[in-house]
Amino acid sequence: MPKRDDDLEWLYRQDQPDETAVLRPDEAERLRSQGEYPAHDTRPGSPPPQGRRRGSAAPTPPTPPPAPPARGRRRRRHPMRRFVLTLLALWLVFLIGTPLYAWIAATRVEAAPTGDRPGDQPGSTVLLVGSDGRDDLTAEERNRLGTGSAEGRRTDTMMLVHTPSEGPAVLLSLPRDSYVSIPGYGSNKLNAAYAFGGAPLLVETIESNTGVRIDGYLEIGMLGLVNVVDAVGGIEVCPTFDIDDRDSHLTLAEGCQTVDGVTALGYARMRKSDPDGDLGRVARQREVIASVVRKTATPLSILNPVTYWRLNMAASDSLARGEDTGLVEMAQVGRAFVGVMTGSGLSLTVPVANADASTDAGSAVLWAEDASADLFGAIASGDTTTLESLR
Repeated sequence: MPKRDDDLEWLYRQDQPDETAVLRPDEAERLRSQGEYPAHDTRPGSPPPQGRRRGSAAPTPPTPPPAPPARGRRRRRHPMRRFVLTLLALWLVFLIGTPLYAWIAATRVEAAPTGDRPGDQPGSTVLLVGSDGRDDLTAEERNRLGTGSAEGRRTDTMMLVHTPSEGPAVLLSLPRDSYVSIPGYGSNKLNAAYAFGGAPLLVETIESNTGVRIDGYLEIGMLGLVNVVDAVGGIEVCPTFDIDDRDSHLTLAEGCQTVDGVTALGYARMRKSDPDGDLGRVARQREVIASVVRKTATPLSILNPVTYWRLNMAASDSLARGEDTGLVEMAQVGRAFVGVMTGSGLSLTVPVANADASTDAGSAVLWAEDASADLFGAIASGDTTTLESLR
């Protein structure tokens, strides 16, 4: 059992220096050097220690106060910008959706021929036909358009619209009175093929006489041309002579002028008062089509929603397309017309040897065999660079 004095000594730690005692300076310095005396002033009001005593626990750093919740930068709202962007999105939908709807709503016809056909060829060739059928016209419309009362369906306009793999695009007119071989019907005028067997026989006839494969078919009636011209507010035509043609109800002075749909139709169909006959007519048909394309491509026709809608609906109501004719072929037709309109494409008529030949079918147009064969061969090859000399 320890002695009482030992207990007191332990209790009061007499073997340890009294940290509260006043030490002599030399004694305090000695204890500091041994790490047994605090290096700072422990008196009330003294600054906090910069270190710690040997053997003591490291002081716990104070816990920083919680940071205030981050507040995101408040966005500034721009209602006008949102409104403008919404309008632009709706306008884009209108621009794309209207022709797409018109294309879907357009009449479809069977135009693919049966039997042997030319194989696939480079580039793309679409047959564009202007029908002079009167079956769908009322008596009032026939009188207004000056079409007469002939029965049946014929073609006033036949053009090959070719987009090659290399070279300029070609818009090639085939005169309706061209004397050709019609499969199953012997030799006759080209427009008779349409009267005998509609679009399929016409396509077969052109393919068998040219060696060019037809990839697409588009047909527009007389009333359709009138509606399209009126939808764009008229087109400009430039006759090179005074015209007074009773059959087409057309009277025009020489020179450029703006005409409405009915006048444009008469200008495209008239031939009896043309000194070049059917060849003059096909040139005017290309002029009318190019003028329509030029007018429809103006910013006013696109930015004016009323004009844009009327134009597309007029085309939808009057345009018939082949079952195998899609938007790709239609885009290529537009590209070819723009090329011809801007001068980078070629606007041609099949080479003619005799424009007034006497045949079993009456007065007809005979093609120049060698020159026409070279022309059709270039189109079939998809390379029209050799035709640039025909500009």
